[in-house]
Order: sequence, then C-alpha cells, then structure tokens
Amino acid sequence: MDRNTQFVGQSLAFLDAVELAGRAAELNRPVLVIGERGTGKELIAARLHHLSPRWGEPLIVMNCAALPETLIEAELFGHEQGAFTGANRARPGRFEEADGGTLFLDELGTLSMAAQERLLRVVEYGEVTRIGASRPLTVDVRIVAATNEDLPAAARAGRFRPDLLDRLSFEVITLPPLRAREGDVRVLADHFGRRMAAEIKWPQWPGFTPATMAELEGHDWPGNVRELRNVVERAVYRWDDATRPISAISFDPFASPWKPAPPGAPPASAPAPAPPVPQVPGLRAAVDAHEAALVRAALAHHRYNQRATARALGLSYDQLRHCMKKHGLGVAA
Repeated sequence: MDRNTQFVGQSLAFLDAVELAGRAAELNRPVLVIGERGTGKELIAARLHHLSPRWGEPLIVMNCAALPETLIEAELFGHEQGAFTGANRARPGRFEEADGGTLFLDELGTLSMAAQERLLRVVEYGEVTRIGASRPLTVDVRIVAATNEDLPAAARAGRFRPDLLDRLSFEVITLPPLRAREGDVRVLADHFGRRMAAEIKWPQWPGFTPATMAELEGHDWPGNVRELRNVVERAVYRWDDATRPISAISFDPFASPWKPAPPGAPPASAPAPAPPVPQVPGLRAAVDAHEAALVRAALAHHRYNQRATARALGLSYDQLRHCMKKHGLGVAA
C-alpha cells in the first residue's frame, strides 16, 4: 500500500469509522465524510472507492475550495468551446472524467448556491450539461463528499440546500479527531518516526524518551494526524544522534524571536538580556543561581505556562518540572 494511504490506529472510535466505510463501500450510494482538517477524509474516500465495485474505474478528486467561484461550475460540469472568455476548446468536467467511477468532492460546504443547484440535478437525474451546451449528457458517478462544516446548521442558515443535503447523506461517516483517539498518538508517532528514520537512512529507530512521548500525548493536535506527522518527522531529521532516543520536539515551526510582526506591531527586537547573576561563592552555586534566574525569567515571560516555558528553554516538560523543584520555583515536592 502507498505510504500516504495507510490507516494506522487502534482506538475504537477510529476503527469504527474505518469499518463503517468498508460496509458503505459496497453500496452505490453517496456518502458524506465529516471531520476536522488532518483527520484523513481523503483516505476514507479512497477506501470507499477501492472497496467498491467501481474500484477499476477512475477516482477523480476535486477540492471545491481550491478554485474561484467563477470556475467551479466549469470544472465540475465542463464547457463548450466559446462558452466564455478563454474557452478556446471544449473541455469535459470532473463528472464526465469520473463516469463509471467515483467523484470525491472535498470542502463541499464551500460550493456556491448556483453550483449546488446544478449538482442537485446530477444527483437526481444523472445528467450533466456543459456550460454553453444545449443538451445534457448522462453520467454514472458515485459521489463521495467531505467537509469540516456542520452542514445541517449551514442548511438551516440558508447557506446549503437542504434538498441536496438530503440526497448526499445516505451515509455519514464522522471521523474522530486525534485527541479523541485513545492510544493512537503513541502508535502514529512510532509509525511516522520509523518511516522518517528509514528515509534518512538511520541504522535503527531509537524511539522517543518517555518525557517526549508524554509531551506528544499531552498536545491538543488541532491539525490532527497531518500535524502529528510533521512534528514527528521534523524531530527525527533534526536529531543528531541515531543511537539515543529523541528528547527534543518542536510543535510550532514558526516559533522564533525574529518572526515577522503582525501589521501595526513594533518590529522584533533582540531578546531581553539574561538577568544578572547574583554574586555567590563557588562555581556550582553560581551556575545554580544563574539557572534559577533564567527559569524564573522564562516562566514570567510565558505567564507561568509551563509547557510554553519548557519549549522556549529547549527542555521537556518533565525536565522543566525537575528544574523548578530543584530551585523551589513553585513545584510541590
């Protein structure tokens, strides 16, 4: 199986969604796939196609949000030569290309009301009329659509046609976010880590330290599996010693004291100098005093958010907690 189309996970919520897709695949009915960004909606669409009787026919993918509204209808339904400025030749639409197979409409909720009306006719009658044509064409296409919107709410608000929603929602598969997939962060992190280690030709996979894995499992993952993959692969390729477990990760690749300021904000300046080191006798005492002052200043800067402070100091969460306890900075024994 292609490395980008693998289903990896063991949580019941995830496995239930995959199993439901397998059952729905056998039927020649439309399916709606609902989920946050990065949850694997396109993977589910591919599963629905490849496990269906249409598996040997085309799977055509169209991202409805990737094109301006003026081109959506031409892309979906095609156009005749001279139908509009720039139409120098006739062109079939995505429905014609998917004839006999499956059309996956990603970001369905972004379709204009006019495009929704024409889509309704295709679903209802199996007929497509190219822009500029006078006669419809008959197509045999299974529609799988995906969105991260609440389409019933959009229908109540008048932004989505209720009759189209009724026809597309024979089956609705809602994918769980990564934060709800108990135990899957660990499984996915190991999968992506091993894959990246092999790509950069490490002789072995050292894994993550327990503290680093705890950080990964404690993160909220707003970007879900796609975000986790980026964080893990970035951590692996930045790690310099393939014989030691990875203990440094970066959740935000844009974090930098030099990143561009938002409009109207003052330009970035040099980081504030470290606080002066108290005059204490002995090298060890001086080092400890300097470490305590740095941690105290970083905690204050990040409003005592310990995870943000740990990332800023290049420490794991557990390392920061140990350091705070060592210097009596608010961690109970």
